[in-house]
Amino acid sequence: MSAAPIFQSRFDSLQCCVVIPTYNNERTLASVIQNVLVYTNNIIIINDGSIDDTIHILEQFSQLTICHKPSNQGKGSVLKKGFQLAESAGYKYAITLDSDGQHYADDLDVFLSELEKKKIGDREMLLVGDRNMNQIGIPDKSSTGNKFSNFWYLVVTGNQLHDTQSGYRLYPLEIVNKIPLYTKKFEFEIEVIVKAVWRKVDVRNIPIKVLYQEGEERVSHFRPFMDIVRIVLLYMWFVLVSFLYIHPRNKYQDFKDKGFKKFWNEDVLKNQEPAHKKAAAIALGVFVGISPFWGLHTLLVFILAASFKLNKVIAFLFSNISIPPLIPIIIYASYQVGYVLTGHGFKWELSLSDFDSSTEILESLWQYIIGSMALAAFTALTLWIVFYFLFSMTNPKQVIKP
Repeated sequence: MSAAPIFQSRFDSLQCCVVIPTYNNERTLASVIQNVLVYTNNIIIINDGSIDDTIHILEQFSQLTICHKPSNQGKGSVLKKGFQLAESAGYKYAITLDSDGQHYADDLDVFLSELEKKKIGDREMLLVGDRNMNQIGIPDKSSTGNKFSNFWYLVVTGNQLHDTQSGYRLYPLEIVNKIPLYTKKFEFEIEVIVKAVWRKVDVRNIPIKVLYQEGEERVSHFRPFMDIVRIVLLYMWFVLVSFLYIHPRNKYQDFKDKGFKKFWNEDVLKNQEPAHKKAAAIALGVFVGISPFWGLHTLLVFILAASFKLNKVIAFLFSNISIPPLIPIIIYASYQVGYVLTGHGFKWELSLSDFDSSTEILESLWQYIIGSMALAAFTALTLWIVFYFLFSMTNPKQVIKP
């Protein structure tokens, strides 16, 4: 009688399984399954309409739960099917790993260990393997695409991940199966983590190993152009939804739960933040508000505040320096600063005769843009200094230590 898999008791006590999606990975599929079987028998395999020798390979593992889709529908569709089968079988969690051989089965221990730390009352977790995309051997296109995804994930969620595209993950089935998920391809893995964060799930990275094989052994079905276009379009939609609905909804709910005074101190002023960060949020808002990017101020201030991890509420409030009564003053001051910086000196009066020709109009526009950016930078720096000292005097413990 053969010994039980190494982690079988842990998988059973945590009500956890492994879901392996596969499509035309005949060279690596058998070894991937055999490696996972060393650790658990709780395995669900979804064959996404493979046309190679996958069906015959899976006949060797008839003791496992195997689902064959009649045609290729995409990784997202396969994962959704796997999650539904897993929950129907009584599992609460599913660890997914790819069948192309890049994941190490012994890293299952990392996911189980994190899950075992979870206490009653803790937020539900969704774990994403961090492949350390800066290490030697990672393809440049994979690293660049991951950085792009990480940035926009931060913008739309306010949550930071170092790897948003790894397929080695742990999912909480009860929550994920209730989330409306519409994408069917590789972008599904982005959709699910963004929507999970919006539902207050603790989405975070844990370190894993990764193997990028040379030659023909590893087969990737990621199509650089079409799949990147889908990811870009998905993030564009998420930006609109997050700025117009998710962020305002969350802030309104926080306001209701905390009351005005606590909300003002914790969410607007963020008294727990150091003085230099609060001052930087004010400076950023003013800089964006004065800058010449009219019509994009709100979008820019939220993106930059998320990128630099600054207070979005304060930054947004101060970006409204460009309210209608102040707009003529800002434009006039910007033009004058640009006039000086381009070597024309200073001119108090402006008249329509100064803009008679297209050349003069273009030159004046260029002067305005230069002056606007210079004025924005100078005003932002000045206000950072002023508010830094004001906040420091209010709470001396927040002074930056040398």
